Amino acid sequence: MLLEKIENPNDIKKIRKSDYETLAEEIREFLIQKISVTGGHLGSNLGAVELTMALHLSLNLPEDKIIWDVGHQSYTHKLLTGRKDGFDALRQYHGMSGFPKRKESDYDAFDTGHSSTSISAGLGLVKARDIKGEKRTIVSVIGDGSLTGGMAYEAMNNAAKLDTNFIIILNDNKMSISENVGGVSKYLNNIRTTSGYLDLKEGIYNALSATKGGDGMVKGIRRAKASFKQLVIPGMLFEDMGITYLGPVDGHDIEGMIKIIKEAKRVKGAVMVHVMTQKGKGYGPAEKHPARFHGAEPFDIETGIPSKKRTEANYTDIFSTVMCKLGQRDERVVAITAAMPDGTGLKRFRNMYPDRFFDVGIAEEHAVTFAAGLAAGGLKPIVAVYSSFLQRAYDQILHDVCIQNLPVVFAIDRAGLVGSDGETHQGIFDFTYLSGIPNMNIMAPKNKWELSDMMKFAVNFEGPIALRYPRGTAYAGLQEFRAPVEYGKAEWIYEESEIALLAVGSMVKTAEDVRDRLKSMGHDVSLVNARFVKPIDEETVLKAAENHRLIVTMEENVACGGYGEKVLECLYSHKALNDSCKCICVTLPDAYIEHGNVELLKKEIGVDADSIVGRITEELK
Repeated sequence: MLLEKIENPNDIKKIRKSDYETLAEEIREFLIQKISVTGGHLGSNLGAVELTMALHLSLNLPEDKIIWDVGHQSYTHKLLTGRKDGFDALRQYHGMSGFPKRKESDYDAFDTGHSSTSISAGLGLVKARDIKGEKRTIVSVIGDGSLTGGMAYEAMNNAAKLDTNFIIILNDNKMSISENVGGVSKYLNNIRTTSGYLDLKEGIYNALSATKGGDGMVKGIRRAKASFKQLVIPGMLFEDMGITYLGPVDGHDIEGMIKIIKEAKRVKGAVMVHVMTQKGKGYGPAEKHPARFHGAEPFDIETGIPSKKRTEANYTDIFSTVMCKLGQRDERVVAITAAMPDGTGLKRFRNMYPDRFFDVGIAEEHAVTFAAGLAAGGLKPIVAVYSSFLQRAYDQILHDVCIQNLPVVFAIDRAGLVGSDGETHQGIFDFTYLSGIPNMNIMAPKNKWELSDMMKFAVNFEGPIALRYPRGTAYAGLQEFRAPVEYGKAEWIYEESEIALLAVGSMVKTAEDVRDRLKSMGHDVSLVNARFVKPIDEETVLKAAENHRLIVTMEENVACGGYGEKVLECLYSHKALNDSCKCICVTLPDAYIEHGNVELLKKEIGVDADSIVGRITEELK
């Protein structure tokens, strides 16, 4: 097998040209086999195999640098840089990351995980190269989806001023920017990507500029050329910005891409190479259902069906059902997502109420301000977004929503530890970054029933409010405890003495387990469902301090700025902490938590039931 010859970085350059296609097939087979076991981003990687091969064949890595936007399409890159053995532990604890990581390899030039960042990062590397007098080639690879993010255009606007080489590869797998406009486009594109054309064009412009009145002639030629190209050449958006556009080129034609990358390296300035690829290429189920195989669970290769069937509803499913009911009851309810209708559970709402559903693309900042405008116009907007992506719109939440105290609902999915995607996707900061904003209110449900109740409460709330819930199966326990949701009020589930567990959201289930174990050890244990993180229920906190030896706060958020910190502040300000009442805070560490199984991560960082019980019993000694 050819793939067996790829043991070290740049080994691909030893492969014969006639074997490129065979190697691409072997890479696809390898990825399908491995990801079917570990899970991971399959569709995007299958589509980028030849593109990655062409880049590795055209560049001198690691001196040259590739920045992968988002980074979920970097599996072939990892394979070609000697990390084949790492795929057995892909996305597992202490295993290989599913994204580029500088600490993992010198061939990973920049850590990525969120979209629309690669051009900015690449431009920074270009400027660093130029200031240091280096000669390396810098390439940013960005997808058509990521170009819906405004940051990409901010970077391109800046890159247009360059007078040194910077290559931007547009990996377009949906033809979302433009189609090839006939034979004339192909003809002109072939002319303008040849060495002779580039040399001739530069020579003519320089000669004319040196003659009297030549500058005006050059400007006239450029205007005429631009007008003609506008009719026949795709990519004029980039040309008009000042970025040379090359393409489109078949992203599965390795030698064709090597040729165009070679010519792109000759451009003195920013150059956009438009590459057309097919997401999921080479694997039938992924070609047919690319969305399903974007982030795939372990699956049966023959059918593409997940190996583990889901029998219980998750929190996203519950949210989806509630949204449809809310939409039916109130025509003012509208839903906004940033390119995640499936992931956030809004697909059903979109099908039922297409006129009240808005997918703004990968543009969280715009999504939030757009929602503010909807609210100012008298509607009831619900922004459904992952916790780790909402942090991208912090200024918009503060400036456009909260200053005006507008009734925007933030449905925050994937809050807390999410597992295999690692540091860039863990939703462990939302309590912190939201609670410091005046007028913001924050809730977290203990189970699926409370998620439904809180959504109904949030839609009728007159002000900004966030509702955060975790990834995974929706907890169905404690159904009998369903007191009405009241603003800023916690819920006493069990009221005893000695130890008071004050748990937030997903940690209520853990607290129930902790309570059972402590009870079996002879302790009296109260359990409080905090419900609100902002404002906290100070009355309940102080009541717990009156008749308990130990208060234990429990949350799936970092320590700084979280619920526990607010409880401590309340206790200190009311002088409620003393020898007869102490408080400990169970939180996630103030750190970036790596990828791995969620339950294993909880154990490692000490927020599982065993660790909490041990900490409590040690404190009681």
